[in-house]
Amino acid sequence: MCIGMGLAYLGAFANPAPHHLPVAVVGQGRSAQLLAQSINDKAGGDLEVRTIADRATAIEQLRHQDIFGTYVLPGQATGQGTTGGTKAVPELVVATAGSDTSASVVQKIFTPVAAQQGAPLKVTDVAPTAEDDPTGQGIFFLLVAISIGSYASVAVIGGAGAVLPIRLRGMLAIGTSFVVGVIGALFAGPVFHLVDHGLWGLWGMAWLYSAGILLIGTGLHTFLKRWTTLGVMALFVMLNFTSSGGIFRPEMQNGFFAALHAFWNGAGFVEGTRSHVYFDGYGLAGHVWTLVLWLVVGVLAVGAAALAEKRRRAAEAAVAAGAAAVAAAAVAATVPERALVAGPEGGCDSAGGSEREGRRGAASGGVSGAVAAGDAAEDAGDVEEEMEEAVGV
Repeated sequence: MCIGMGLAYLGAFANPAPHHLPVAVVGQGRSAQLLAQSINDKAGGDLEVRTIADRATAIEQLRHQDIFGTYVLPGQATGQGTTGGTKAVPELVVATAGSDTSASVVQKIFTPVAAQQGAPLKVTDVAPTAEDDPTGQGIFFLLVAISIGSYASVAVIGGAGAVLPIRLRGMLAIGTSFVVGVIGALFAGPVFHLVDHGLWGLWGMAWLYSAGILLIGTGLHTFLKRWTTLGVMALFVMLNFTSSGGIFRPEMQNGFFAALHAFWNGAGFVEGTRSHVYFDGYGLAGHVWTLVLWLVVGVLAVGAAALAEKRRRAAEAAVAAGAAAVAAAAVAATVPERALVAGPEGGCDSAGGSEREGRRGAASGGVSGAVAAGDAAEDAGDVEEEMEEAVGV
């Protein structure tokens, strides 16, 4: 677990750098094209600089997260000029709600450009975050809280496997995800004020996200047993938090985690929440579908677990029946059969037969009980070890 966490977190966060980060220069004519080409050449593939004719189009692309910063040349902004002795200055337009770290990187890139033009850089934020979440990373830590609440519950629900059928465990997972989603919405709204509107939509995405984790974990528990905690941590911590885009967007990460961002459920929750709260729902449907697909995977996992448990019970019943038959044959071999005769001796023989049948039944019951007791002891040991792992996490 230590090796996995180190490789995941350090591999994703240790050396962030832009990789084809899309930005824009607003301006018309040769000067804008030359500036964009110059920045592209100096960046060496770290940036993708495009030219946009007007500021309004650039802001629209920012709100759609097609670009993460746009540099407006002096005099290109609407109503900006050199009237009244006030000199026009360059402007950098960003959307920090999309990613505060990406906005900071863009600002570091264009501040020297403005300095070369001999003017201070004016920074405008067209999509600011909530007042109580100035960096916008509160959504990421909300993801962490919901994730831990979900996968830790898997150990508790999985521990009920010795006494509850898989259908009831699946219903418990759905109910638990409802509660976890409510807790997440309370954290985001009334408790920490991470968002100032859209709590119902946030709760819906939190429920979808949590239900997917709980159902997948419940299904995997049938196959992984004591290794379930490690399995869900690999899926929903090591690969999930690192590819969610909550700290660094995929344009600031290496290709592996950037690729995971396209379809992993943590990215679906983080980007879906950003879209819902800050970007007027643009792209929200795609992120919700990502969460729904993970929920479907969870349903399939529970279905596979139900089928496997049914086959396992049938196999155990066949083994128990075979063991009972062998035990009965062994008991019968140790007691010689007597010929049935009429009169009182026949009555004795009948009593003896009843006694032999009782011994066979007792032997059969003992074998079945031993098998059941062994299975229950094994399940109890697995549950205890899994709970210790979950608490340790």
